[in-house]
Amino acid sequence: MTDSINYASPSAQFTFDVNDSPLFKKNDDNLINVLGVQQLNTLDNVSLLDIYLSTGNVVEPHYHQNAAELVYCISGAAAVSMLNPFTKQILTYSIAPGQVANVPQAWWHYETATADDTHLLAIFNAPTPEAILGSDLLKFTPANVMAHTYCIDEKTWKAAVEPVKPSTYIGPYADCKPNEYAPRQTHPQHRRYPSPPRRSPYRGHRS
Repeated sequence: MTDSINYASPSAQFTFDVNDSPLFKKNDDNLINVLGVQQLNTLDNVSLLDIYLSTGNVVEPHYHQNAAELVYCISGAAAVSMLNPFTKQILTYSIAPGQVANVPQAWWHYETATADDTHLLAIFNAPTPEAILGSDLLKFTPANVMAHTYCIDEKTWKAAVEPVKPSTYIGPYADCKPNEYAPRQTHPQHRRYPSPPRRSPYRGHRS
């Protein structure tokens, strides 16, 4: 319990509807809601993202500079991929309802829905889930810096990243042509949990 929280204050909040706190919405089937200390002022070093995805949609590559992330699957199925900075390997873990994947703090990672009606809960050990997004790195790093650093033709780099939209959050874009998007669901370092027992599907509220 944090001493700075005044639990006796008339303004202390002990409940909140996460459906009323959108972070990003691509469409009715692909959206992210957020809960942090700004939404619920009695939270003590914990926050979450409430994520809804349909098949093939991806929470874009990113990292959380201030927290580790525990991804819990409520319904559907997802592949959670992360770059282990110690082994330089991409690890991919398939999770189904009742299963989790743990992403250590500041590890580069992304989540891909492998079933419709996927509902994930991302839980953080920080009062606010901060993130550095891949789309922002690509869009805002000066092209001349990338070209010089990695020996890339600057015009080629500019053309490659021109379609990238800052703060993508969930890809691919709604206007992406099908032949431009070919998700890969497997990887040499892929791990799969045993199938869980059958259960009634959970239907979360859609905003």
